[in-house]
Parts: sequence; C-alpha cells; structure tokens
Amino acid sequence: MSTPIVNSEVKPFKATAFHNGEFVTVTEADLKGKWSAVVFYPADFTFVCPTELGDVADHYEELQKLGVEVYSVSTDTHFTHKAWHDTSDTIKKIKYPMIGDPTGVISRNFNVYIEEEGLALRGTFIIDPEGKIKAAEVNDLGIGRSAKDLVRKVQAAQYVATHDGEVCPASWQPGEATLAPSLDLVGKI
Repeated sequence: MSTPIVNSEVKPFKATAFHNGEFVTVTEADLKGKWSAVVFYPADFTFVCPTELGDVADHYEELQKLGVEVYSVSTDTHFTHKAWHDTSDTIKKIKYPMIGDPTGVISRNFNVYIEEEGLALRGTFIIDPEGKIKAAEVNDLGIGRSAKDLVRKVQAAQYVATHDGEVCPASWQPGEATLAPSLDLVGKI
C-alpha cells in the first residue's frame, strides 16, 4: 500500500540548478520556510515544455508576490538547462531555478519518474512552509498545464492554511465565498 503524496513531507535531495546565470545547489531544505511550487517536465529542447515553462515565467512575478518560489525540474543536467536558457527566447524569460535531476532521485521522490524513458511526467506540486505537499497535479507527457491555475491553487492553499475550518470550493478565486463544512451544510450544496 502506498502513502498518498499530498500532506507528505518532501523527501531529502541535493541537486544543482541553473539560476540567474549561475549553478547553485538546491536541497529539500530550500523548499522550507516559504511556499514553493515544484514543476516537473520531461525534457529540455522539446515542444510542450517551453510553452509551460514560459507560462510559469509569465506568472512568476505574481507567484513571488504570494511568497512562492518556483523550481522547475527535469532529468536533464544543469548544463543542458543553461544551454537551453542561452538559446531559447522563451526560456530566457525564466528567473526561477531550473533543477537538473539526471539521476531521477527527485522525480522518484515525487513519484513522477518514468523508469523506461528516464523522463519525468508533467507534475506540479505546491509545498507549504513546513515542507508538506499540499497539492499535486500529474499529467501525461502530451497534456500541458496552466500557470494561471497554479496561481489560483496556491491562493486557495494559502487561504485554507490561514483560515482554520474553511475550505475553498471549485474554481474559487480570492475574495469569493468559502465554505465552513458542518452538519448544517450536508446535502445543501
């Protein structure tokens, strides 16, 4: 029997990332003390991946205002991330760390590693300041994700974390009504 990944703690890892023109070390400890979004993708120099990473780059400032650091992860090396960053106009927009996971350790930790291919599925994970995974979205290789929805999910996760007893309904946006589950609500929604 496997343990659900939501509400589990991020497992230990140590990797090198390309960030702001430098190679930097990133560990699970970097994901603690603030909100984080970890965005896995199959490979650099591909087709859907740059559209997703560019979309996240376009929403990065908004995520930063929410106190969120973004980390993209693929099984490429940090050297490949630099080469992609240097040659692609879309990827040049990226200001968040691009982690290399050539051994697949991080991808396995988040249960998105495709053993037969040595690639990661498209997985997005929202992690709270304690290092616990609060949301997980995993898509097959051909299905791209939306950074706009990532922002909404972060806002909902942050709201629930600071408003005990309240939950956010489907498509909730900040400022909209939330729910307080109780016996009185049963059968009335």
